[in-house]
Amino acid sequence: MFPKLSAEFLGTFWLVLGGCGSAVLAAAFPDVGIGLTGVSLAFGLTVLTGAYALGPISGGHFNPAVSIGLWAGGRFPAGHLLPYIVAQVAGAVAAAGVLFVIASGKADFSLAGGFASNGYGEHSPGQYSLTAALLTEVVMTFMFLIVILGATHKRAPVGFAGLAIGLMLTLIHLISIPVTNTSVNPARSTGPAIFVGGWALAQLWLFWLAPIAGAAIAGFFYRSVLEGEPEPPPVTGRV
Repeated sequence: MFPKLSAEFLGTFWLVLGGCGSAVLAAAFPDVGIGLTGVSLAFGLTVLTGAYALGPISGGHFNPAVSIGLWAGGRFPAGHLLPYIVAQVAGAVAAAGVLFVIASGKADFSLAGGFASNGYGEHSPGQYSLTAALLTEVVMTFMFLIVILGATHKRAPVGFAGLAIGLMLTLIHLISIPVTNTSVNPARSTGPAIFVGGWALAQLWLFWLAPIAGAAIAGFFYRSVLEGEPEPPPVTGRV
């Protein structure tokens, strides 16, 4: 179990450092900022690279909602949920700590900019309401899990799951950064929120509730509707 939890810690650490780091350090850098598209790609690339590097060890969840969605889909044992989630949140907090130290090395750095935290209402990048944020996070996480479950299905092409999942996360960010700054991952939301405090912690409940709900619904739906019947055993010709 220790190698699995280490992989989940490291993978979530990389996701938060790479994704949130791109938003905090590079999104609006003078003249050569990467913008919304660059931040979206950064999140997708962290998952893509982490999935191929660490997926063979732990499954490459890096996200409590993914672990819960895979459990709901019958792909992950319930007994592993708590240790996986603890490792994921610890990795996210550690990454946010490293990012804080790096970002605070600039003279005019301030947490008032949000530090890539997720939010709704006045703390939404586009000033979207709580209802809009809740619906966005549920639907985006639902579709994320549908892609994960489909790309890792035993009948899916072998070796392409990481690519599909990374591109899906990129697409999700392209759609939803203006609404919530994109979570679909309670651990990713928790790391920056701990350092920002105040409003970020007060709104963190939504970024646990909505992704977990969307993931669980997707898992149960995929298992009951899309999974299909198991393939019959091959005919051997023996009596």
